[in-house]
Formats: sequence, structure tokens, C-alpha cells
Amino acid sequence: MAEHTLFGAVDPLRPGLDAPTPIQDVARLAASGRRERVLRLRHQAEQIFSDALATHLGRHRVAAVCVLFSGGSDSTSLAHLFRHRATHAIHCNTTIGIEATREFVRATCLEWDLPLLEEIAPKPFRQLVVERGFPGPPMHPKMYSRLKERGLRQARRKLVADTRRERVVFLAGRRRQESRRRARVPLHERDGSVIWISPIANWTVLDLNTYRQLAGDVPVNPVSQLLHMSGECLCGSFAKPGELEQIRAWYPDTDAEIDSIAAEVTAAGHRPPHNRWGHGSGRRSRAAGPLCSDCQLRLFDLDEEAS
Repeated sequence: MAEHTLFGAVDPLRPGLDAPTPIQDVARLAASGRRERVLRLRHQAEQIFSDALATHLGRHRVAAVCVLFSGGSDSTSLAHLFRHRATHAIHCNTTIGIEATREFVRATCLEWDLPLLEEIAPKPFRQLVVERGFPGPPMHPKMYSRLKERGLRQARRKLVADTRRERVVFLAGRRRQESRRRARVPLHERDGSVIWISPIANWTVLDLNTYRQLAGDVPVNPVSQLLHMSGECLCGSFAKPGELEQIRAWYPDTDAEIDSIAAEVTAAGHRPPHNRWGHGSGRRSRAAGPLCSDCQLRLFDLDEEAS
């Protein structure tokens, strides 16, 4: 569905499904216009959800509707938007993240009476990097697979008793304006027994801010305020310059943990740069992961699931 036009240009008050409205067009709206736009985006998010079930569910039952809750601003807004429809929240405990974010997720789910599945990576980050060294961009697909994808598989196994008759819905806060790799993220798709839905794919940052203002009760993760990211995964594959210094300033316990891991990695015989967190060496891999901010990977490789 193409966006409606006004005087030959995209009308930000009538957002379509094909692509997000340019953020500069949203910025030009008055406050009342932004509120009107977000009300329509909320209706559109429900439409995307309904369309996804109509497209992918068939004769299957919905075993669970899960919001994927990292604790970042986008996932928190999505969780708030769908908190009454969701049956569960899923948080991937990557074993290398800021504990305050996990505490925020737990507390928020408790307040909303939303059952939380906190899935811990089967092999912790410390063990992975002692074996292989700290990752750079080329190793990010491996980190994603081990630290997040396997956690999602664990959650899916807990919720889907019969893959031939049941589907589980994963609601993800992926947005097309986040990065080049997410520019083409589908609104919904199915992978085995999982129906992935991205209800806020076409929302801009300004839309999310307006939604939070309208709602008035969307909780804020203090980690996101300080670091401008959720901090739920600090594998370091795509660490930005100065990121470790920020972590050190605000979360010294996490910094001390990274230092402790680095000492073990060095003791295991890994040489520079692979004994240093966030070294950034190597070419960026095109493969990544659907839950990471700069990623777009295949979803699952669930050979055991029926189509």
C-alpha cells in the first residue's frame, strides 16, 4: 500500500505500509499533527498484527504472543503498545550485558503482570571468547547465534508443544530507519513455527517520542538514558569508539567484568587485537541477526520443524 500524497509529496498524516515517512517530514508537523499521526500508526500496528495472522496462521493455533523485550527504548514502547495482547515477554540474557537492564525488564514485566521468559545463553560469553578471542565484525553472526538465537529457540520450545499444529508469535521492535540493513525488514514473515511481526517497522524516532508522551506511562530504562542503548548485549562486535569508556563511567561493575574476561582471554593465549574487547578488526559481515540494531540475518535454522 503506497503512502497517500499531498500536493505531490508524501503525506506524513497518512502513513502507508511500503516505507517509513522521511523523518524531516515528520519533524515539520505541529504537535497536534504528530499526535494524529501516531494514533494512525497505532491503528496500523494492529492492522499489521492482524494481517500477519491472516497470512501465516492458517489452521494452526496461536500458542503464545511474545514481545521481544531487550529493555531498549524501541522494545519498551512496543511492549507497552502490545502489553494487553501479549501472553509473554522474552528477554535474551546474553551473559554479557548490564544487569540494570535485566532488572528493568523484570520489574516492568512484573508491574504489567506479563510473564517473562528470561532465556540465558547455553554457553556464556566468557567461555566463548576464552575459546575464540574477542569478536570483531566478522564474528558477529556467531555471537548472535550463540547469545540470542539459541535463547529464542529455547523460548519457542517451551511455548510450542506441537510444531505441526501451533505457531508462536514474536513481536519485534525492528524499525526500517534504524540502519541500512533494516531498511527492508518485512512487516511480517514466518519461519517454521514462528511468526515474526514488526508492528513499528515504519515508525520514526519522533513517532516513538510522541507515543511515549501520549501514553504518559511508558517506563524508561535508565541505562538507555545514559548509554543511548539498552546494554543487554555487550559482545563488542560492533563497539563504537568510546563505548567502553562510557560503560566504565556509568557501570564500573560491568567494566570490571569485561576486564576480568580480557585477562582470561589473554591468559588463554589470544594475541592482539583479539584479546581486547571491541577491537573492531576485520570486515563487517553481511550476515547478522534480526534482534541486533545493525543486523539482518536469516531467522532460525529449525530443521526439526514442520513447514
